[in-house]
Amino acid sequence: MDKLGVQITINPNLYTKDPESSELGRKIVSKSIEMIVDLGYETFTFRKLGAEIGSNESSIYRYFDSKHALLVYLVNWYWSWMEYRLVFMTHSMPNDMEKLKLAIELLTQDITEDDNFSYINEILLNKIIIAESSKAYHTKDIDAENEKGFYKTYKRVVQRVSDMVLSINPDFEFPHMLISTVIEGAHHQRFFSKHLPSLTDYEEGKNNITRFFSDLVFKSIN
Repeated sequence: MDKLGVQITINPNLYTKDPESSELGRKIVSKSIEMIVDLGYETFTFRKLGAEIGSNESSIYRYFDSKHALLVYLVNWYWSWMEYRLVFMTHSMPNDMEKLKLAIELLTQDITEDDNFSYINEILLNKIIIAESSKAYHTKDIDAENEKGFYKTYKRVVQRVSDMVLSINPDFEFPHMLISTVIEGAHHQRFFSKHLPSLTDYEEGKNNITRFFSDLVFKSIN
């Protein structure tokens, strides 16, 4: 639990010891976010993390049994946080069209830091989601991990927004395909805008990515 009593709940299968239970655990999470952004997931190691936080490598393994487990934890934290935002910001909206529009904005817009959580930098975490999150599930163990609920939060976010689509058009055939395409597509477009700009039509200050995917969704379902 952090400021304002907001609780992000993470599947206990994703860690050996809950990192929120100690100052060291929170330091492991916050510093790992910074280092994965700076170094990239492949170059990041627990040995380097330990050196940064002034702790030995074995102490990190008491929380996560591998850097893959840590990445999956970060991905789950992000989608749990996104689900909290979706629920909090749309629950009192009576208009289904406006609710879906806001949901698409939340899923595709630039991320700003959430002051409710003092040790997680959501802006940096979003960079990891854009650049590295596919490495969490592009693995030979995906089916076994899925059975253990490793990707439940991401699937739950997709389901919530898919339900908004169906509330507008109950006969729409492809709600999950549409929303997962929006999420992954928005991440690709933000990555392209930074590294492969000729593959996108992103323009600074014009909110093109959110506008494009909002247009795609509403034209698809109407």
